Parts: sequence; structure tokens; C-alpha cells
Amino acid sequence: MTSTSPPGWVQDAVFYQIFPDRFASSPRVPKPANLEPWDAPPTVHGYKGGDLWGIVEHLDYLQDLGVNALYLNPVFRSACNHRYHPHDYYQVDPLLGGNDALKALLDRAHRRGIRVILDGVFNHVGRGFFPFNDILENGAASPWVDWFTVHEFPPNAYDPSRPPGYEAWKGLHPLPKLNHANPQVREYLMKVAEHWIREGIDGWRLDVPAEIEVEGFWEEFRERVKAVNPEAYLVGEVWREATEWLRGDRFDGVMNYRFTEAVIAFVAGDRVRRELVAGRAYRPWPAIDGLTYAERMDRLLGLYPWAFQLAQYNLLGSHDTARFLSIAGGDEASVRLGVLLLFTFPGAPSVYYGDEIGMEGGHDPDCRRAFPWPRPEAWNRDLLAYHRSLIALRHRHPALRSGSYRRVYADRDTYVFLRRGEDEAILVGVNVAEGNRRVAFPLDLPPHTWPARLFGRGELKREGDLVELVLPPRSGGLWGWMRPTEHP
Repeated sequence: MTSTSPPGWVQDAVFYQIFPDRFASSPRVPKPANLEPWDAPPTVHGYKGGDLWGIVEHLDYLQDLGVNALYLNPVFRSACNHRYHPHDYYQVDPLLGGNDALKALLDRAHRRGIRVILDGVFNHVGRGFFPFNDILENGAASPWVDWFTVHEFPPNAYDPSRPPGYEAWKGLHPLPKLNHANPQVREYLMKVAEHWIREGIDGWRLDVPAEIEVEGFWEEFRERVKAVNPEAYLVGEVWREATEWLRGDRFDGVMNYRFTEAVIAFVAGDRVRRELVAGRAYRPWPAIDGLTYAERMDRLLGLYPWAFQLAQYNLLGSHDTARFLSIAGGDEASVRLGVLLLFTFPGAPSVYYGDEIGMEGGHDPDCRRAFPWPRPEAWNRDLLAYHRSLIALRHRHPALRSGSYRRVYADRDTYVFLRRGEDEAILVGVNVAEGNRRVAFPLDLPPHTWPARLFGRGELKREGDLVELVLPPRSGGLWGWMRPTEHP
């Protein structure tokens, strides 16, 4: 029987999202001549030449950062740099090094205790996908015509001035939508999902799952994948509240953009550049205060059973958003506060490649710049150290990974909460104001214990029956209580 609970390893995971064409390039993969310069601004159609061997060669960096899980944007053969236009689900793109490169990445990552999940694009394909290509060649006589919903022959696959003449994602000509009501299509996709789990991937991030409306599709998907590996992680790209997706019969978690938008709106406030968030599926603007943030976190944590809260994929940005530092108008304090909240919240935190060194970027494709390996002077080393410290703290303290979560104080500028496990309790406080904040609140902890500061800035004092917390401007900190025989 398929487990209805998420895999236990996810609550201990720190993810790192990699856009393969832009992270790192290895000489082990032969490259064509017409590539964009690595450091040039990215364009919609241009390739940089990043590959999977490049990731292998930088596993030391990722392990040193504290990463123990990777999420890779699509890797299968395609005719676009982001590879959301799949041509062949069984072949890794040759520009990425082919199937051998993925096998090497899985083997070497797993030796280090790093798990790898892939992007599953199962709603639509590219025009080069063999059944659709056959329709372009043979029209209504194609044996594959029922794999799609075609309204006219010949289909208009390339003239953007006219509708495509077939169902396509968002009406885009390059993205013909599969007919999931066709049992052959459904079985084909299930076998693809099973195949790569057998090959050793640790799960799937499922692209636009709400677009597949055929009843029972995702329930069967879960059953088939979990039958191969019960510990496989299934996480859906769902930008809204996701109660119907997290009942134990579809996904283990979703990309937690409801958390993302609240964090940015709170810590960046009126610094948010509206042109970088307008028209998106999440709303990091208008600004919210600490009380509103507290209410949103309370609501978010009440939406799903606790096991699914611990398997949420928490993030501050992705390939689909402008980079957080740019959204915040370059304000590094906003990023630091957001990162602190990210790594102390229930669920699996994720770092979008390069955010840890202060990469900037606006709307796609600018948010997909190449990682500046050739220019180490461009790295924000202090921000990198900040990420390393918080990731290490999360790995070191079980309360930050699986402990209970309770808000203990909130006002306009301040938010304080407690993570509590069997052997420890950790208090987290943030101040988004431009001045010092001094707050006091009751805290039900043993009177003979006293906290040690684990991270950040600020002072904690006991004032009678209250705890008093003093936080410097635009800062946060963590304080931990351990059993008397243990030390933080």
C-alpha cells in the first residue's frame, strides 16, 4: 500500500536549485561554437553551455555550503535553454552531457549524502517531441494524432500571428499540450516517471500540475512512483494554498510561495520594487507589518497536517521570479532577515543558485544569469558566510527541522517565535525597523535554564515572569535552551 505520509528525509533537507545551463560548464562536455559568453547578460533564446558535469565538479562547493539536496530544472533533450519544451523524456540533453553525465551526478552526489530531484514537465511537450513531430509531417494521417487535441490541419506550429490550431500551454505555439485522457499518453508518462526513479533520482518536482485535470492522474502517479521508491519526494508547483494537493494521495509538498510572498512583504516592506513582482502568481507587495505576517504564518501552518508542513519546499526565489536582492532594491538587510526566517521555518529550505553570493536579476531571463565562477570578486563573501552559518545551525539543531512552532510575540516591526523539540528550544526574533526594538513577553521554559545566543545579534534578559528581547535595527537572532548536560 502506498504511504500517505511524506518521506522523512525531506524535513532534514536543505535544497539548492540549479538551472543547468547557467550553473557551471565542464570541458568534459563538447560544446558547439554558438554559445553566449558566460558573463554576458542572458537572452531568451541563447545558451551559456552549463552542464551536469559542471555540477559534479562543484559538489565540494555545495557540500561546504551545507546543501544535501539538489533540485534541477529540466534536463531532458529540448530545443530551449530552460528545457521546458521536452523532445525526449528518456534522453538527457547532449549539451548537458547526456545520460552518462546524469548517472555520474547521481552516483557522486549520493556518495556525499546529497539527494537529487528532477523537474517533471508532463503537461506539455516541445514541437520536436516525436509524436507531435509526426503530426507536423503527416497531418491527420499521423498515428499519434490522438496524443494531442488538434483543431485544424495542418497545425499552425510556427506563425505567432495566428492561433496554433491545437491545445497548447497558455496558447503558446512551442508548447503543445498532451491529451492526458488518452490511456497511451497516461501510460507513457507513468513509465517515464518510474524509469528515472529506478535510475536513482530521489523524486520529482512537478511542473504546472493543475493543468492536468484528468481525474486520478496524480493519484496514479503517486502510486506508481512510490511503488518503485517509497522514499521518493513529490513536490508540486502550486503557487496558491494547496489543501487538495496535500491529503496524502498526490504530493508530499508544494513550492511554498505563500511563505515566500509573506516573508518578502514583511522584511523588505516598501523597498520592494513593484515592477519586479507585478503580474506574478504570488504577491510580495504591498508591505505587511509583523502582526499581519504573524497572522499569515499562523494560517499557513494551520492549512496542512504537520507531516506535510515539514515536507514543504520553502523558498525566497526561483527561476520564475526576480531575485530577492533585486526585488528588495539591493537592500542586503532584507535578504539576511528573509534567509533567517527561511532557515528557521518548518519545511525544507531551498537556495536558488547564486542567491547565497548576492546574485541579482530581474524578470526572466535576467534572473537566470550564469554563476560568476570566473569572477570571484563579484561574490558577496559575507552573505555566503551568513548562509553557511544558518545552514549549519539548522543541521545541528533538530528543533529547527522538526520541532513545534509557536508565535510568542508580534507587533508592527517585530516577530518572535519558538521552535521546540524534545531536548531543546530555540527562540527566533527579527526586527525589521530602522531603530532598536525592545519587547517583553512571557515564555514557559524551565526557570533554572538560561539561553545561549546561537546566531545573530541582540540581547535576551529575564525580567520577573517575562523575557525581554532587545534587537538592533534590521536584524535578527536565535537563542537556544538545551538540557543541562548539553551545550549549543
